[in-house]
Amino acid sequence: MTVNPLDGQKDIASYEPVDGRLFSATHEEILTGWTTDIYFLKTRDVLRSAGLLETPVVAEVFTRKPGTFAGSEEVLNLFRKLPNPPRVEALSEGESFEAKEVVMRITGTYESFGLYETVLLGMLASSTGWATAAKECVEAAEGRNVLCFGARHVHPAIAPVMERAAKIAGCSAMSCILAAKLCGEEPKGTVPHAAILMVGDTVKLAKLYDAQVPAEEPRIVLVDTFKDEAEETMRVAEALGDKLSGIRLDTPGERGGVTPDLVREIRWRLDTAGYNKVQIIATGGLTPERIKVMNEAGADVYGVGSYITNGAQRDMTMDIKMVNGRPIAKRGRLPGIIPNPKLKRVL
Repeated sequence: MTVNPLDGQKDIASYEPVDGRLFSATHEEILTGWTTDIYFLKTRDVLRSAGLLETPVVAEVFTRKPGTFAGSEEVLNLFRKLPNPPRVEALSEGESFEAKEVVMRITGTYESFGLYETVLLGMLASSTGWATAAKECVEAAEGRNVLCFGARHVHPAIAPVMERAAKIAGCSAMSCILAAKLCGEEPKGTVPHAAILMVGDTVKLAKLYDAQVPAEEPRIVLVDTFKDEAEETMRVAEALGDKLSGIRLDTPGERGGVTPDLVREIRWRLDTAGYNKVQIIATGGLTPERIKVMNEAGADVYGVGSYITNGAQRDMTMDIKMVNGRPIAKRGRLPGIIPNPKLKRVL
């Protein structure tokens, strides 16, 4: 589908959506301006009529809450595809910032980026929110690996964006195939309950899994489908022996969820039987607070989904701070550039 670039309000009338399309925007629609707010298109028409569209300006982006910065690389990819991209300074992705700290500064003519204010703020707000939540989990894990299992909690169109933000924040791996490949990595994960339910027995599934996956891939098996988790753990350990890398706990809330006592018991039983190297992967509704408790109980790895995807998006604001070299600002804001030595030239 060919998408015509937006230049003014007149272009909107000619747009006709294709029947049966997905409701998510295509890359072409984003890059040509179709996901911006209408008022920025109106601004473009007004400034053009006044001969002001080429006015040089400086804009700064900030948010009112602290967090972990992410999303700038996608903004840069957007700008790189524009005819005359602006100059951009920004924090490094993964860097922490304080409330109201300038996280990005954009310098250029208003025409060079003004239409895309909605787009760039959305990119930064979402990725920064996810990265901030992921960083909280990574810090709580105190050096233990945290895997991002959040793809099922968001629209598939943005799942790779979310998992990339989690990776920037320190997550060791991600389960979404496209997300991992876009980050130059391989996706990580074992088999779901569906496989065990279809096979009918956890040990039988473990043996089938062992025979099917490549030798270099770790053997990690879910142990909460049919029997007591501690019992199932030992059955799988005895069946796979030294091949078993880890067991994953995902006990449903209907049965009490994954508790510290359960982790502690399984760790004890594995160690007593000589399976000291078998890791315990805890998943299911984890939060930073629960992760800290699980650390003490003996968990080795965490799979986190909803806490990352539910991370509060940072409400990004972009203000024009210089017009034609003159400091300016809306009421309540400080006119002119706000210094931030952490900003680096990125475009």
